[in-house]
Amino acid sequence: MKVRVLGCSGAIAKDCRTTSFLIDDSILVDAGTGVGDLTLDEMRKIDHVFLTHSHLDHIAALPLMLDAVSSLRQAPVQIHALRPTIEVLRKHIFNDIIWPDFARIPSTDSPFMRFCPLNVGEQCTSAGVVVEVLPAVHTVPAVGYAIQGLQGWWVFSGDTERNSAFWDRVNQLPVAMLVMETAFSERERALARRSLHLSPRSLLAELRLCEQRGCPVYITHTKPAETEVIMGEIRELLADKTVNLSDEGTPFSIQWLQAGQEFTL
Repeated sequence: MKVRVLGCSGAIAKDCRTTSFLIDDSILVDAGTGVGDLTLDEMRKIDHVFLTHSHLDHIAALPLMLDAVSSLRQAPVQIHALRPTIEVLRKHIFNDIIWPDFARIPSTDSPFMRFCPLNVGEQCTSAGVVVEVLPAVHTVPAVGYAIQGLQGWWVFSGDTERNSAFWDRVNQLPVAMLVMETAFSERERALARRSLHLSPRSLLAELRLCEQRGCPVYITHTKPAETEVIMGEIRELLADKTVNLSDEGTPFSIQWLQAGQEFTL
């Protein structure tokens, strides 16, 4: 399984794209502005979109992508999401005011897209790939995802704050790569808590619950102006001998995720 990082920033700026991952050629996890870097042919091949939640930085490119490629496709794009997320998309995006309702055009029998409701804990197989819906804790109904590769599972937290239920499931999986949001630095930790995001200290507190020793951890969703600060704070905390991530004191390998990276799992 190939994972291509289209976008992993918490906001836009030059060379910063918001959250979107391309799994192999036909599955998209979130539809942030990074989708806009795909060619028409690459977008045309996307059959499934798995959304973590309804915030704009995770759905911004979805209506534009569908508009660009629908006439080139023979089948509707399957939009997988929680029911509350689907309702937001129906009411506020695909409402024939902000954007045409692609779930009804060109006809309800043969639309450009179909909504596929998901539940936390559910597993489904799309394009031959197993996808599991993981819990997230955010200001709107939200999820993360685990996707099975040959070398283990690619796990994405989605936007979340502290979330023990996430680790209850993740610790049962052979994880090959863990992608964790860390949106704010410690100087904005109060804002992180209020908006239900992680900062470096709360990230490390979460990783204490992780039993996946040796698993590489990649940080995503950093604000463009905060990325270097966040990574510096993580390095300082990892160097602090009073901050152990396990009983053995073995820290995780924590790296900054960047758009354009590709991983084979």
